[in-house]
Amino acid sequence: MGSMSRAKRSDDWGFPRWRPYGSSREARQVRLCDRHGCAEPGNCPAPKSPNSPERWYFCESHAAEYNRGWDYFAGLSAEDAAARAAEEAQGARSYARAQHYAWGGAGDGSRSADEMRALEILGLDPDADFDATKKAWRAYAKECHPDVKPGDADAAKRFAAGQAAFEVLKQAEERKSWKPT
Repeated sequence: MGSMSRAKRSDDWGFPRWRPYGSSREARQVRLCDRHGCAEPGNCPAPKSPNSPERWYFCESHAAEYNRGWDYFAGLSAEDAAARAAEEAQGARSYARAQHYAWGGAGDGSRSADEMRALEILGLDPDADFDATKKAWRAYAKECHPDVKPGDADAAKRFAAGQAAFEVLKQAEERKSWKPT
């Protein structure tokens, strides 16, 4: 009886895996750039003409070159181009409100939730600078300081909240302007 040859196992089965995950021995099929003479991978699809499902597949540099000269309204009359632009704008109007600054409320996103609450307590806009914060704190303190309104528990609570809010904003300003030596 002759011995049958068995299929050889690869050396990367089990744990630890000796090759990175996703790597295999099979050759990958790469689509080349559709620009004549380019040997780069063509992984950027671009329409062959407006409203066409057919696509070119360019490398990044040729896609940038192609897009630089692209005219979406090519071949349309001025009236048709204006109607198409109005239709596109109407469809995109609902996205205009959803820009990054509108999602979380006012401000540019650089303030924490505590800072935003502190600004609200002092009656300031989210983009107020620290000089406006100091001015608002002085006015707030004059309004509800326990020396101005002795025996008023509500004013004392409001003053304590304003004092804490000013501390939060003061520390945030110090963190922003702090530079290591």
